[in-house]
Amino acid sequence: MCGWSKLKITLVGLGKIGLPLAVQYANKGHRVLGADVNKTTVDLVNAGQEPFPGENYLGTSLKDVVKSGALTATTSTVEAVSESDAVVVAVPLFVDVNAQPAFSAMDAASREIGRGLKSGTLVAYETTLPVGTTRNRLVPILEEESGLTAGKDFFVVFSPERVLTGRVFADLKKYPKLVGGIDSASEAKGVDFYEAVLDFDQRTDLPTPNGVWPMGSAEAAELAKLAETTYRDVNIALANQFAVYAEKIGVDIYKVIQACNSQHYSHIHQPGVAVGGHCIPVYPHLYLHGDPDATLVAVSREVNKFMPKHAIDLLEVGLGELQEKRVVILGLSYRGGVKEHAFSGTWDLISEIQARGGVPLVHDPMYGPDELRQLGLTPFDLNDPCDGLIMQANHIEYRDLVSENFPGALFMVDGRNCANQNLREAFPYSVIGVGQST
Repeated sequence: MCGWSKLKITLVGLGKIGLPLAVQYANKGHRVLGADVNKTTVDLVNAGQEPFPGENYLGTSLKDVVKSGALTATTSTVEAVSESDAVVVAVPLFVDVNAQPAFSAMDAASREIGRGLKSGTLVAYETTLPVGTTRNRLVPILEEESGLTAGKDFFVVFSPERVLTGRVFADLKKYPKLVGGIDSASEAKGVDFYEAVLDFDQRTDLPTPNGVWPMGSAEAAELAKLAETTYRDVNIALANQFAVYAEKIGVDIYKVIQACNSQHYSHIHQPGVAVGGHCIPVYPHLYLHGDPDATLVAVSREVNKFMPKHAIDLLEVGLGELQEKRVVILGLSYRGGVKEHAFSGTWDLISEIQARGGVPLVHDPMYGPDELRQLGLTPFDLNDPCDGLIMQANHIEYRDLVSENFPGALFMVDGRNCANQNLREAFPYSVIGVGQST
């Protein structure tokens, strides 16, 4: 593949990661076929319209590459793959109610890819996977469906996405692209491919130049993604334990962490009401799927799952029993500035409030009232009466909130240490990690 100036690429899965990747490849001069099982998504892409909002630069770039013919979407993965030199897979992998990986969508996508696979094609999995999944689960599916032999007739790599929604294009340039093959030939093909579709910022802080980094095996690349994300969950859990202890002894944990991190070897993360999103709450379970004896990882998950309950405990200290009290949760999104509610702490907060007889209400500037109702939530309109509130997401719009937006409110829990001075002066509050009422 080295030296090819123009490739035909199939991108399987046109979600919040897959679609920006497809646009990136098309902008580099390649012909891209975007395959997705959702016909509505396919139709919107072919019309040059974003299926989801919030990704910087996606709207304009998508229109341009669709108009030029560089990107076309289809519901036929088999047909698209049969025409392609390379296939990149960005199909989501979640965990089930027992925190076990749910492989059904990934298996189905691999079967479709296998049915269209031709000799010489590179298949690159970017979805975060448990260690060993590429080689031991997905390659056999590709071989069975295609009748071809991996490493001989076609090539397979694992190359994890390392981007955040909302800033995918910037992150693609910022971080090295890790590539691990099922064999040396596959890895070489993968390195050549990603060098042809990506650009990289110059960074002087890395041990080797920013760019495509071969990892030596698919397993090494799989572990690298799980390790870097599980590290964050474990680090946040430690910060959360520090925060709960700081509340007990009357200390401001944010000042403590700032002091600690002034020393070169300390990198303590920030505590908070919840850990949400597709990545941090999920990937530790994918790690544990391969390493069930990792007690530190398991305990850290439990610590972070505890924090919404802790927030409601703080609320009850200041507000009293929650029976029939209206509690406003500010922010459905798992983090500020992103319209994404997957694994948001709001869901656990709602469960806790309801279990104590309270009435949970939800406000989020990124969601309209009808969208909230469709999710089974009760919207809160600013300036309506309420009894208490919880700051769950640090949306920039919340910097302008004033006490008049919450008539009747008697107490606030600031789960992100981000409430403005007006709110903090209006009524008593607790901050996770400080916890002193004012």
